[in-house]
Amino acid sequence: MRNETVGKLKTAMCILRETGGCVVAFSGGVDSAVVTAVAREVLGDRVLAVTGDSASLPARERGDAVRVAAFTGVRHRFIRTKELSDGRYAANPPDRCFYCKDELYSRLFEIAGDEGLPAVVDGQNADDASDYRPGSEAARRHAVRSPLKEAGLSKAEVREIARDRGIPIWDKPASPCLASRFPYGTTITADALARADTAEIFVRSLGFRDVRVRVRGGSATVEAEPGSVARLLDPALAARVVEALQGMGFADVRIDPEGFRSGKMNEGMINGESVNG
Repeated sequence: MRNETVGKLKTAMCILRETGGCVVAFSGGVDSAVVTAVAREVLGDRVLAVTGDSASLPARERGDAVRVAAFTGVRHRFIRTKELSDGRYAANPPDRCFYCKDELYSRLFEIAGDEGLPAVVDGQNADDASDYRPGSEAARRHAVRSPLKEAGLSKAEVREIARDRGIPIWDKPASPCLASRFPYGTTITADALARADTAEIFVRSLGFRDVRVRVRGGSATVEAEPGSVARLLDPALAARVVEALQGMGFADVRIDPEGFRSGKMNEGMINGESVNG
């Protein structure tokens, strides 16, 4: 690793060590995986990784969470979260993530108390400040620590650390909750989330790695990583995708020629309000 990254990592390790023990909000992504692995290194058994499981969690994230937790050797459990039962979340406002994280962090602090662990930590990194993330406000209100962010570690540096430690998902694409596939103001249901997840699983099965299926009403727009868009637009393959997704109940299916770009659904957000509808 580069010396600068090593220095920041040492800072993150100090932050974790000073907690004296923690519950990690463990999504199964690379950021929380690094926090979990490093926490295990400096705190030993005084670490518990907890994954919130609900209809909003993509199916493959469950498997990754189990696999990565086993790799780190940390204790791990799933808890069933109930964000869809909260009408404020289900209505899908721009601050939807706040309500989800607010419930999650409340649950994690209860678990931390039962386990005798003083802190709850998450996997936010320094780059997260550049996107609209109302979940960060929930973390702030609950006094959740963010060791990577506090140490100034960027996403690229987090991946560098993960690769150096042999974490198997070091290059895994980001995979936010399934509710992010729907425009703000669209009511979120378990059935709609499951259909979006099934559609993405199908497209990935064709050899695409970073996929989003954006849902608007009965329509679906398929996004793949920019380097793979030309292949996805091949008439024969595109027809196969359209036919499959229509079979899942989407009346209209299109391929986005621009490809996937993280944060696309958040563009135009200023202070939690959409400026482009």
